[in-house]
Amino acid sequence: MPTATAPALVPRRHALYENWKPPVVGVCLLLPVGTDCLAVADLQDMLTLPIGTVNDGQTVEQAAHAVLPGLPIQLLNLRHVAVHEVQARHRKVITHVLAATAITRDTIATLRYRDARAVLGAMPTLQFLDHTSPRTRARTVSALQALATGTTAHLIEHTVTTPWPPCPPHPQAPSAQEAMPDPCCPTPPL
Repeated sequence: MPTATAPALVPRRHALYENWKPPVVGVCLLLPVGTDCLAVADLQDMLTLPIGTVNDGQTVEQAAHAVLPGLPIQLLNLRHVAVHEVQARHRKVITHVLAATAITRDTIATLRYRDARAVLGAMPTLQFLDHTSPRTRARTVSALQALATGTTAHLIEHTVTTPWPPCPPHPQAPSAQEAMPDPCCPTPPL
């Protein structure tokens, strides 16, 4: 009587990720509170830095102001410190991290976050890094390092690639030729 044998296992082929949808662009605010704390959004025990989306036709700075609408614009003094790129299943997710000047705990008490379910508060930086996800931890640590060194970090997935060069100075007078936007500096300074 013939014996039955199982067919040999064939390695499963994985489809490569395809960017068939436009990328999702977000903004993340790194708000130092004093010298050792960060402003943190707590959404049902999920800790994150204040984040928002960048809509079509909106600059990264405009989107950052929409994340915390109660914060006066002159207090922010935003600086682009990191870009984090993650490849999702069908699209790329790009998050720009903008750092602001240090604010006080009293200022945080007056702010309202764009998501009413979240509680905005100050948390010691090391405690926040211990209780957050690996992706947020990598983004936050590289942004803090870039803020300290005056560079812009570029992360792909969880790996920091070479730092981006500093933004070139923008011309004072507009030129006759339409200039392409610089990917390092999304908008010219005001």
